[in-house]
Formats: sequence, C-alpha cells, structure tokens
Amino acid sequence: MFRGKFDHTLDDKGRVSLPVKFREILRKYDDNIIITTFDSCLYVYPQEEWIIVEEDLYKRPAGKRDMRDLQRLLLSNATECTIDKQGRILIPPSLRTWAAIEKEVVLAGRIKHFELWNRERFEQVLTQAQNNLLNADLSEILNDIKL
Repeated sequence: MFRGKFDHTLDDKGRVSLPVKFREILRKYDDNIIITTFDSCLYVYPQEEWIIVEEDLYKRPAGKRDMRDLQRLLLSNATECTIDKQGRILIPPSLRTWAAIEKEVVLAGRIKHFELWNRERFEQVLTQAQNNLLNADLSEILNDIKL
C-alpha cells in the first residue's frame, strides 16, 4: 500500500525518482503505470489497479453530465508510463503543465495509488484539509473507520 509523503525534485528532463518504498510496492506489479489528472494533482496507478478504476468508470451510468465529465477528465488524460532502471518516471509535459509541476514535488500515498503534487500547492491543500477537519464533526466522518 502506498502511504507517506515524500519530497522530491523533478530533473531537467521531467523525470522524478520514486521513493524506495513506492518502488518496492510497484515491483509487485509490472513496470507499467498510468498517470492521470485529478484534484489539482496527478494520480499515479500501477496499471493493474488502474484497470479496476476503468472498469468501475465504465459501469457507471453516463447519463449524468457529472459522470461524463469525470470519465472524460480521467480517461482522456490517462497516460501509460514506465519506470526506468533508476526508478524514475518521466512525467509528460502536458500533465506537468496541468498540475503546475515544475521542480519541487511531493509524492503522497493514497493506498492503491499515489499522488504527485506541486509542493507549494500540496502544502496549501494539506493546510486547508486540516482546517476543514478542525471545523468538521469528526464523529460523523470517523463513524465507519476503525482507528
């Protein structure tokens, strides 16, 4: 499972080195990953996990505009990438532009996938999430979660 937060730097060619922990998880899969856009960042999936997402999206009724929009956003931007021998992935320029990824990045675990963020944007989103939770009824949110 992908967990944790890791600060990294994009090289001049647009590659990012994956954390060792993430590489170990990805070894259980093949070398193919899928990168797509969502929530102001990039979602990175092992291809096997991405196929599950695609199958789920396909089953959803496309009669609602929100679902069609979500399908278009996720699927049209989904890009196959491979991990090189040094444990790096090349982030396509169009995806870097979309997520405002330039040099300083954060890789954040999300269990079955991980997110790739512009570091400054990630810190803003994380601060906002903390503020939202401080003002939320946590008993309602945590009702079904075993902590």
